[in-house]
Formats: sequence, structure tokens, C-alpha cells
Amino acid sequence: MKRPIILHPDPRLKKTSLYISDLTDDLRLLADDMLETMYGAPGVGLASPQVGILKRLVVLDCVKADTNAPRPLIMFNPEIVASSEEISVYEEGCLSMPEQFAEVTRPAQVQVKWIDRDGKEQSEEMSGLWSTCIQHEIDHLDGKLFIDYLKPLKRQMITRKMIKFKRERARENL
Repeated sequence: MKRPIILHPDPRLKKTSLYISDLTDDLRLLADDMLETMYGAPGVGLASPQVGILKRLVVLDCVKADTNAPRPLIMFNPEIVASSEEISVYEEGCLSMPEQFAEVTRPAQVQVKWIDRDGKEQSEEMSGLWSTCIQHEIDHLDGKLFIDYLKPLKRQMITRKMIKFKRERARENL
């Protein structure tokens, strides 16, 4: 089931998500719903705070070429355990901020560990878009947005655009 995506500014996007101590069928269903929501948006990553659930859960699939099979990842309690000193700059966007993009500097590679939908611990080294995406999504779990990396003026400009966007959308839905 597709879920509505919360739009910035919203105080829920600035809260820290809770660690998941017990993997339940409801959480697995939430993960499936989040994948459907992410693909439908369309996007390459989604964190549970973006659908109003403050739990440490992210989904991502950074396979962009139609010729390659999708690679959906469901990550409960994802954690970056190592980062490269090498950096990369990537133009990021966010499903909670439609049509807003900005360059963000992050480590080029990260080692991530998480619990999969079967309750098994997984670990993987990620680079390129995968590295950028997982860092972006884990930031969501910590109440941080990609615009928090920007200079204040650019951050305020995007926030003003989003307030206007939300106002226009509310008018359309009257």
C-alpha cells in the first residue's frame, strides 16, 4: 500500500527515530509499503520518518538502468560503521522536498551494517549513488535533512519554496 510522504517543513522530519528491538510482521509490512511508496514516487530511497513512523527503517534501490534487475534493500537499524576519507559531491534531492536539489559533500564510500527482513545481520561496503543514498536516509533517521548541509541562505530559500508548495497543494485539495 502506498503511503503519503511527509513534506518539509514538518517537525516529524527533525526527530530522531527509535531503535527497533523486535522485528515484527507489522514492521515487515511497513517496509513493503515503503518500497511501493518509494518506487511510485519515484525515488531511490525512503526513510520511515518520511511516512510518519519514527523507527530506524530505510528502504533503497539505487539501480537506475532499465536493463539491470532492481535491487531493493530493506534495512532495519542501519548503521555506518566506517567511512572513507575520500569524498564525493552529489546533487541530492528528497521525496520530502519535491523538485528541490543541491550538491552535498559526503564520504565517497561507507561500510554499512543492518538487520534484514529475516532478522539476519548484513554488512556491505557501498560507493557511488548507493553510498550517498544510505547516508542521506540514515540522516533522516537522525532528524537531519540534506538541506542541513547547505549554507543558511540556500537552506532558507528551499524551505520557503516548500512552504509555498505545501500551501498550493493544500489549495488544490480543497
